[in-house]
Amino acid sequence: MAVYRSHVLQHRLPYGKKQTMSAPNSLFTETLMLLGGAVVTAPIFKKLGLGTVLGYLAAGVVIGPILHGIGDSEAVLAVAELGVVFLLFIIGLELKPSRLWQMRRDIFGLGSAQVILSGLALTLAAYLANIAGWQGSIIIGFGLALSSTAFAMQILEQQGDVNTKYGQRSFSMLLLQDLAIVPLLALVTVLDGPKEATNPLPDLAVAVGAVAAMIIAGRYLLTPLFQVIARTGAREAMIAAALLVVMGSATLMQLAGLSMAMGAFLSGVMLAESSYRHELEADIEPFRGVLLAIFFIAVGLSLKLDVIVDNWVLILLAVPVVMIVKAIVIYALCRVAGSPHNDAVRIAGLLPQGGEFGFVLFSAASASGGLFSASTASMLIAIVTLSMALTPLSAALSKRLITADTQEELDEDFEGAGSDVLMIGFSRFGQIAAQILLASGRDVTVIDFSADRIRQASSFGFRIYFGDGTRKEVLRSAGIDRAKIVVVSTHLREVTDKIVELVQTDYPHASLFVRSYDRIHSIELRHKGVDYELRETLESGLLFGRRTLEALGVSEAEAYEIGEDIRKRDEQRLVLQVSEGLQAGTDMLYSRPVKPEPLVKPKRAAEAYSDADDLVALPQEEPERA
Repeated sequence: MAVYRSHVLQHRLPYGKKQTMSAPNSLFTETLMLLGGAVVTAPIFKKLGLGTVLGYLAAGVVIGPILHGIGDSEAVLAVAELGVVFLLFIIGLELKPSRLWQMRRDIFGLGSAQVILSGLALTLAAYLANIAGWQGSIIIGFGLALSSTAFAMQILEQQGDVNTKYGQRSFSMLLLQDLAIVPLLALVTVLDGPKEATNPLPDLAVAVGAVAAMIIAGRYLLTPLFQVIARTGAREAMIAAALLVVMGSATLMQLAGLSMAMGAFLSGVMLAESSYRHELEADIEPFRGVLLAIFFIAVGLSLKLDVIVDNWVLILLAVPVVMIVKAIVIYALCRVAGSPHNDAVRIAGLLPQGGEFGFVLFSAASASGGLFSASTASMLIAIVTLSMALTPLSAALSKRLITADTQEELDEDFEGAGSDVLMIGFSRFGQIAAQILLASGRDVTVIDFSADRIRQASSFGFRIYFGDGTRKEVLRSAGIDRAKIVVVSTHLREVTDKIVELVQTDYPHASLFVRSYDRIHSIELRHKGVDYELRETLESGLLFGRRTLEALGVSEAEAYEIGEDIRKRDEQRLVLQVSEGLQAGTDMLYSRPVKPEPLVKPKRAAEAYSDADDLVALPQEEPERA
């Protein structure tokens, strides 16, 4: 996000003999108040089910407007804004450029439609309410059309929904809003009259050039930089380099007239395919968490109670109108874009608030007094702040409008976890494998992301931990540092690949035993160097075939030998396919009955099938339903 005031750091006292200890003591006291407010309110509001964000806001209101403990809220907001910057960097680390390209329709299509339609609707409302003239109403409408990236992404992250379909669609709309601040600030200059007839094209060229420079630097400089630092083994240098990259890219974007968060996001995207991204995420996470909490407290500090008192009727009407109008527009657009009802409701309940960029836009519009007055800007900022405060409530209210079954989440509790074997995913495959391990007297730590499966397993006496195996902190809490073998038995191929990559990067000491989705997946896993992989359908198919032969009169011993022959051929084909390609080893397939004896090698070259999972590699297995 852009820094709201360029002069907020000018309050520092000059160094000299006359300087007393009052300024450092004041800074120390204010820091203690901010941290104390976060520590006290966050657990309380979390326990009440209102979310930590609302708790931070409440702490800010109590510390600032009520107790007057901190006077310069803008200085706190300018520093705490780095929390939003770090948040967008971490989000960028989770989005590879290819994934971002897939989201282009949501970003530029759905996102643009949301800003335009919400802006026009709120412009009409502002003009009819006689808050400002038509020029000022346009700025008011489009300023209120922007949502809060910090609030929305924090809620998504707390709920573990960042990578869900509705979470990705929400993020696409927020990303477009970050981009929209550039033309909206130019619109302020245009609507304010010909007093400053500047050409916006040079600014646009600078912005485009800055983005291009970021992309080039990220592609060719960042990964080599971290490789050099990693070779030195200096842990503190790696942390400093991570902070330098985030803050440097944010500063570059700010100098170009764009969002600081946009720069951090781009640098994160450029490092999304780097082998160091998990390490970077772990280094940045503590700073992100603390600064983002202080950011929300600073928003509460900036709330002007006197403005609310003087305009309480208008604000009381404006806040729900803004949120309802935006929610309706967002819901309708998401439905048109193909989102199911539940996802559209979630997005509408997540993004109805005003955003941080509203502060920037309203301050710029009131600076010259041509579009609306400073008192009007203060009232609008109060509306935005109150709508932010109501965001956790609107998100919770949207859950009541959901009609279908949703993914239930449980509190993560890893007390007693940690054993030689860590199993991720208690699928039908994992359940059978766990039986063998438990029967041998081995302890197994099992984590799964399905609340229903955990409850079902508990009814049979199993202790399963709830957790998302794609999250590094979950694996750490589950005791992966002590695990000798990590068993990945998840049934979704993309989830399995993500876990394998995470474990290989951050926990190379652990052996990886992986359940593969199909033959192609087995080949890919062998390319990645997992210690052992197995298709769930292989053993069951071999046994089924043997029992069928026995039913036809073949002896048990002969059926077993035939099954073992097929097993060996399958393994030999896999070895060839790993090194030579998918069509290698087709001569090992039986395409017709063998004469005169089952175990004699066929005299004619086998024909390759093109429609069987374990013959050629087309996936046939249906995903599990948990």
